[in-house]
Amino acid sequence: MRSSYKSSFLRPFAQSMERPITGFDTDSEGDPIAILTCGHAQHVRHDPPFINRPWVTSKQGREGMIGKALNCVRCDQFELPDYFVPYKRTAVFTEETVPAGLRKDHSTKTGVWGKIIVEAGKLRYRVDTLNVDTELSAETVGVVVPEVLHNVEPQGPVRFFVEFYRAPDKEA
Repeated sequence: MRSSYKSSFLRPFAQSMERPITGFDTDSEGDPIAILTCGHAQHVRHDPPFINRPWVTSKQGREGMIGKALNCVRCDQFELPDYFVPYKRTAVFTEETVPAGLRKDHSTKTGVWGKIIVEAGKLRYRVDTLNVDTELSAETVGVVVPEVLHNVEPQGPVRFFVEFYRAPDKEA
């Protein structure tokens, strides 16, 4: 079984990941939840007012916040949304076949997450803007957050692939 990746990314004083609001929903108690471009949902209560958000109390106020950014704590922790599903994966790469584009900073599109899965060997995973520099192995999966620049570098012989995740199709 692969170990959880998010626990290695609980970084105090890390830069926060601001994510635009795409819409709103409510939880089982009727409290408003903002849906963010990353796929995470975030409570935006005004009662009790943990943060003063009077715009939450009206439909017009919420609609006026579409496109505005909120800090996504779950993205800060490299936490893949629970309901996202895999939809494609790369070929298996080795230290000799890893594309040059993966060795330099690159990112996924809005709403697309990834898992870097190492089958054998070690792979260095860097997210410079968030001060992350870690070694991936068969026991440690790398989580790729949407739109965040990152790169990888083989640490000797390695075999790995990337699996991509997104929200399930609405028909599903």
